[in-house]
Amino acid sequence: MKHFSPTQLLEHLTNAQTQPLLLDVREPWEYEICHLANSTLIPMGQIHIQQEELDKNQETVVICHHGVRSRQIAMYLEHAGFKNIINLSGGVDAWAQDIDLDMAKY
Repeated sequence: MKHFSPTQLLEHLTNAQTQPLLLDVREPWEYEICHLANSTLIPMGQIHIQQEELDKNQETVVICHHGVRSRQIAMYLEHAGFKNIINLSGGVDAWAQDIDLDMAKY
């Protein structure tokens, strides 16, 4: 698993030939407050049910509020055979502080 800071993720997204799946694992109420554009919401508690819908070979960036839940899910997905997992260190909170200063915070 890789760990990207918000700045590293922005650079990666800007230069990527194919866009990764941005997998947000927070709860729906959190996602409604703020989220990265083009992200897909699958709450942490639903990953074990919905992981079959995901491509194990697609680069996947796992996102949560501060990076703790996303790290746990990233490890879970790696153990489930996913090949290219990135954890957003600091989560959407760090993204809002470092990249998108207009993003709502909670």
